[in-house]
Amino acid sequence: MARPDKAAAVAELTDKFRSSNAAVLTEYRGLTVAQLKTLRRSLGENAQYAVVKNTLTKIAANEAGITTLDDQFNGPTAVAFITGDPVESAKGLRDFAKDNPNLVIKGGVLEGKPLSADEIKKLADLESREVLLSKLAGAFKGKQSQTAQLFQALPSKLVRTVDALRAKQDEQGGAE
Repeated sequence: MARPDKAAAVAELTDKFRSSNAAVLTEYRGLTVAQLKTLRRSLGENAQYAVVKNTLTKIAANEAGITTLDDQFNGPTAVAFITGDPVESAKGLRDFAKDNPNLVIKGGVLEGKPLSADEIKKLADLESREVLLSKLAGAFKGKQSQTAQLFQALPSKLVRTVDALRAKQDEQGGAE
């Protein structure tokens, strides 16, 4: 009776690994149910935080093609499956871990590449995708404005130069 349940759990975890663009493993020893609820809310809408069994999760990760996490499946483990912006969820984990030292970030995977705990913290220091895109758009807009001013300056400078030449010729013509 337990075998079909375990097979279903492995299949569900495998699907979560495959459909997520990032997964972060944590140790939650010592956290209360209320703190775990707060953590789930702090991860954002695009993340799902699940307490998992190490053996089943290791099998599921291997079936999903992720073998770099094998040594991190020890102790009480929970996984944050992230389907959206990984920066937002990494910030939520980092900030929650600052306030609750019982949460330990073990490591993770981002689009198939392994991440250490330090790399996840560095990911959390990045600005969100939306902020980076808006900064890029602002930079492009600024460059376009500078280009437009340059193109407007050339004709007006030409006109001023021609006027100065004409004034100089008038002075020379009036002096003769």
